[in-house]
Amino acid sequence: MADYDLAIIGGGLNGVSIARDAAGRGLRVILFEQGDLGGAASSATPRLIHGDLSVLERRGFRRVRRALAERRTWLSIAPHLVRPMRFVIPAHSDERPPWLLRAGLFLYDRLADRSGLPPSTTLDITHHPVGNALKRLFGTAFDYSDCVVDDSRLVVLTALDAAERGAAIRTGARCVRADRTDIWRLAVIDRGHRRVITARALANATGGWTSIVAETVLRQPTPPMAAMQMSQIIVPRLFECDNVYVFQNSDGRLIFVSPFEREFTLIGTTTHAFTGDPAIVAMGGADVTYLCEAASRYFRERVAPTDVVRTISGVNLTLASVRGRDGAMLFHARRRKAPLITMFGGDVTTSRLRAERAVTKLTPFYPMSPRWTAGAALPGGDFAWHRFDTEVDIARDRWRFLSEPEARRLVAAYGTRLPAVLGEAKTRSELGPAFGTELTGTEVRYLMDHEWARFPEDVLWRRSKLGLTMPAADRDALAAFMANAT
Repeated sequence: MADYDLAIIGGGLNGVSIARDAAGRGLRVILFEQGDLGGAASSATPRLIHGDLSVLERRGFRRVRRALAERRTWLSIAPHLVRPMRFVIPAHSDERPPWLLRAGLFLYDRLADRSGLPPSTTLDITHHPVGNALKRLFGTAFDYSDCVVDDSRLVVLTALDAAERGAAIRTGARCVRADRTDIWRLAVIDRGHRRVITARALANATGGWTSIVAETVLRQPTPPMAAMQMSQIIVPRLFECDNVYVFQNSDGRLIFVSPFEREFTLIGTTTHAFTGDPAIVAMGGADVTYLCEAASRYFRERVAPTDVVRTISGVNLTLASVRGRDGAMLFHARRRKAPLITMFGGDVTTSRLRAERAVTKLTPFYPMSPRWTAGAALPGGDFAWHRFDTEVDIARDRWRFLSEPEARRLVAAYGTRLPAVLGEAKTRSELGPAFGTELTGTEVRYLMDHEWARFPEDVLWRRSKLGLTMPAADRDALAAFMANAT
């Protein structure tokens, strides 16, 4: 008898989503991630939960409807991580005519029927706060509802839910060989120790490494794949309103400009073909300039490459014959050969649905319970999305030393599980040493004990984004604290 029903290689969003779905259906699951959860492309997404207007423009109506249905699901099961916002498209005289934008958003509203979010409207931005940061030549804009998401925390909390349903999540564990007979036999280097496990099925969800792992570890053929790099930039905050701007660039692409971590603005995304090692992907100067010029086309304040405080890049794969954001899922099984799932690419919005379909492929091989993930909240997400501000007020009332920005960050990260992090603390000093203005020893210990954080970058860039503002001396103190805590 095999040790597990399903082994998964790769701890990005695809991998942890498969683990969550399978564990919740009663399968014995183990996941191996050679680095940190969400350590690559899953933390370099545009951070959007949306139907994608560019797909609507290409008449992908069914795909848009499916994505908007998933948007509704995410608001229900992850209201702390997924936040509704108003997206604003200024009408540009050189781009799509206003009537076309208005008609497209009308259809977008219809496809998102019963979403509970406000419909699109037309704005006179000469007398509206969203126009304050824009050049005077823009007089009309259209706003509509969509959502933003904390992508890296979505990965971690999906893994946490999988673990609480019985999945074994092993970070710092690299699969070096997989032999396929009627079961899979995997050799794994797990934090320096070699171990061998067996599984009745295997999922290759290694993102940008999918074809490399298939060739060198699994020794299984795959169809031709194309590697794509996606990149964004972070600059100091460019506007005060709490909206996402959608800018039509001169090449027809849509550029999203979002509020980011209170003091910053996220601008993206550029996408192009990639060659090389996915582990050392970096954003080139041409891409930085492209995004700066796209934003400067609209904002009164010019955005220059020298303003960029951080770049974010990741690599994912698509089938060479099908370029798109839906991702790909390949399933292979035959007599005396254990099943193999290969899943790569795709956006955040449809990740839950992709995993559901992948695990369903295994139903002929295992007895399992029905599909369930659309109705089960992620850890901390057991409240209605429109009660987010209420949860912040509850947190401030219970832990009176929290400022409103601190309480918002913590509720957005942990939701109703915040008591497990802060406990019964009455003062800030009870939370242990401070690293920067917000991070405490108590929170760091929680992340290490419950969310697989091992190194400072795991805490500063994936469990939070506090690395943007933390001084170097505090980062060093955090490193020492974590080294002594292990």
